Amino acid sequence: MGDPASSKIPSEDRPAQRSEVPKRVQKAPKADDVISTVTEDSFISFRKKFHFPNDLVMKVPARTDRACFPPPGYVTVYEFSLRAGLRFPPSSELIDILTLCGVCLSQFSYRAMSIVMGLIVLFRDRGVVLSSECLSRMGRLFSDAQGRVSFRSKWLDIRTRDPSKGWISNFFYVQNDWGLQEKWGKLKELPVPLHIGAEDLLRILKLPDLDALHYEVRYLSRYVDEEYLFKVGLSTQAGRSHAQMLKKSVRVPEVVPQKNHSKRPGSEEGLQALRKKRAELVEAQATIKQQEKAQQVLEAENERLQSVLSEKEAQQLPSAVIEEFKKSYAFKIIIEDHIQEARSHIYDVEVKALEAECAEDGFIRGFMKGVRTVHRKTGAEIEGLTPSQASSDASSDSGGEELESELQRAFALEEDEDDVEIL
Repeated sequence: MGDPASSKIPSEDRPAQRSEVPKRVQKAPKADDVISTVTEDSFISFRKKFHFPNDLVMKVPARTDRACFPPPGYVTVYEFSLRAGLRFPPSSELIDILTLCGVCLSQFSYRAMSIVMGLIVLFRDRGVVLSSECLSRMGRLFSDAQGRVSFRSKWLDIRTRDPSKGWISNFFYVQNDWGLQEKWGKLKELPVPLHIGAEDLLRILKLPDLDALHYEVRYLSRYVDEEYLFKVGLSTQAGRSHAQMLKKSVRVPEVVPQKNHSKRPGSEEGLQALRKKRAELVEAQATIKQQEKAQQVLEAENERLQSVLSEKEAQQLPSAVIEEFKKSYAFKIIIEDHIQEARSHIYDVEVKALEAECAEDGFIRGFMKGVRTVHRKTGAEIEGLTPSQASSDASSDSGGEELESELQRAFALEEDEDDVEIL
């Protein structure tokens, strides 16, 4: 009849399949619920495999410690971040990206860390530095409900390897000597630059076309291998024989943090030089703080003196104005007194004399006008009256008494003539 198993109806297997679904769909444990499995022996393996500097300070988490809450002065590091290309000290590009995003180192997932570190190595291998603008043009960093950060790109096919299953418990603490954010924070998405396009990325990376760019990012995981990390100066040494050959490639001169760790681990001279530089840095920072405090004191004293000077000027200004007003008012009074005296003199002397002269002249002129009128009416000759006086105004030199006597004689003569005609 055949195999009994082959005669089963497919629908009979469905309940069994449904019962297995809840087992596969399990929520990932939260970072604040997991105890670390890293021990002191793990640090020996980490130092050998990932080439930690000798002065790197690490700490094993206690059973009460969690990944989201590292001790003060420490940052949480997952073991998968080391396999994704993270090395110490962290690259300056990674520090800038974490600072701009407002997240800590442990919030980066394996995909986000491997892509960011791979792009950093790719850009350095091309002689340039990865900026946050170029990163946001190539893809977008986003976070899930728990705050873990990943990477997504709409136009680039970036492939990464998944971490091991027990990654969430493989965490430890590293002393924060780089100013990184220690506690988990909310992701601040990087803005997409409108002034950078695909052509600009090709020009920056010195690639011929988009196919070359797609090829580089599709196999980006190869850039987080130890050879490339050592090639661009992110790793202090490489364990493979052909790493020295890769070292001859062009390095990026902009990298600053790796200068303190240029020597191989185990070199006492390198450690002493590093300690000396750190001591000099601390001393310089203390000097700068003292200078800033002294500058603040001087600025405060300058502001105080400026306020005192302004108050004094405000107090002196009204008194100066009053004195100036008094001087101008006194001068005005003196001028008015002189003008009044001049007016009085002109009125008392010249105006009155002129009025008297005008009155006398007016009387004489009126009298002479009357004489001329009589002369015209009667036609009689007045004794002592010259033809010029009879025809024009009288001279101002003629006396009033003389003219009055002449006028009386003229009127008397006219009366005698009237009497003769009546007789």
